[in-house]
Amino acid sequence: MSEFWLYLKLGLTHVLDWKAYDHVLFLIVLIAAYTFSNWQRILVLVSVFTLGHTLSLFLASFELISINKNLVEFLIPLTILIAALYNIMTSGKAKNKSRNSILYGITLFFGLIHGLGFASFFIHINDEGHLLPLLEFALGIEAAQIVVVFIVLVLAFIGQFILRFNKRDWILIVSSVVIGMVIPMLVENSVF
Repeated sequence: MSEFWLYLKLGLTHVLDWKAYDHVLFLIVLIAAYTFSNWQRILVLVSVFTLGHTLSLFLASFELISINKNLVEFLIPLTILIAALYNIMTSGKAKNKSRNSILYGITLFFGLIHGLGFASFFIHINDEGHLLPLLEFALGIEAAQIVVVFIVLVLAFIGQFILRFNKRDWILIVSSVVIGMVIPMLVENSVF
């Protein structure tokens, strides 16, 4: 039972570690366009991201995939930048079903990339390659993401309903702030 809490806590701290805030930045831009009324769609998006993250850890744990760590460290902030730019380009436009399908696919793909960023550490602590610790870790990630999402939604509520930012302006502000935070990460991890 103590291993369960170890891996669950590891998943929680992976997301909530302020020194490695890239995960939080991605969640912020992923849900910047949503409010509490969209909780079902948000839960699906967050779970799709966790699925991608877990799948890449699974593939790496069983040595089915390997990718250059420096490339992954560059791709992670690049995914955040792409998601923020997507928000900026689509803010104020009506969402359609095909765009939602694309968003789910992109979220899954970005989850795969983010999972690869943690793969070497996870393989080191789960050196026997058991599946259960991976699922316990994924549960911790999902729980932490729900905490982050709740905080972001509370801030969105304050911004949109108390401070009276319209939805489009809120999305533009949040996405621009995230872009400002992610550009130094891209420069620092540049593969060029």
